[in-house]
Amino acid sequence: MIQVCDFSKQYKNSFKISGINFSVEPDKITALVGANGSGKSTIIKAICGFHYADSGNIFAAKEGEALKTDITQVPEAAMKLIGYVPEVSNLPQELYLSDFLEYAARTHKLFGADMEKAVKNVIELSHLKDVLSKKIKTLSKGYKQRVSLAQALIHNPANLVLDEPITGLDPVQIADFRKLLKSLSATKSILISTHILQEVKELCQNVVVIKDGKQIAFGTENEILTTNGVKSLEELI
Repeated sequence: MIQVCDFSKQYKNSFKISGINFSVEPDKITALVGANGSGKSTIIKAICGFHYADSGNIFAAKEGEALKTDITQVPEAAMKLIGYVPEVSNLPQELYLSDFLEYAARTHKLFGADMEKAVKNVIELSHLKDVLSKKIKTLSKGYKQRVSLAQALIHNPANLVLDEPITGLDPVQIADFRKLLKSLSATKSILISTHILQEVKELCQNVVVIKDGKQIAFGTENEILTTNGVKSLEELI
């Protein structure tokens, strides 16, 4: 589970993100929705320990545990509790996929039998068996996105955070990726940022709406539409 409490961040260009309060619940997919430049990526990176908060707290925990770890105070804890898939993958293009997955496991201090088990699990989850012997640079955009997901899952985190996960994928790849995320949500708390509202309808149980650095709404899509008297989320964004 992840809980964001009164998060704020000020930039030198005067753009400010403030008043962000929401939770990412176990066994659900939550969407962070907003137009490009609304502040979604900043919030995502703060949750993953890459950006500091000017004020507020971001707590994360394994399922069933108390929310006691504050990422804003202990950002390195995010590496253990959260798996992160960036919008633009920064994968080592010259590595063979099998070597990269072993490297990813070792960064999480998984060795020997534990490493072998972790690598085997993400290969099965991400459907990568057919491309293990290929260099990453030869893979399609869809497969590279699966590789990014595999490295995020290698340590079996309770929480998964994805920044614009379907950008650049074709319709078949999008359908495959949605199916995979739905299956993962059975055991993980998942947060995705997106400006594609169809993703919300297809995948998500809860929605956080961000506009110009402010949180406009949080809840199910139906709750948000009813509370705000609108017919679609587009009217709020």
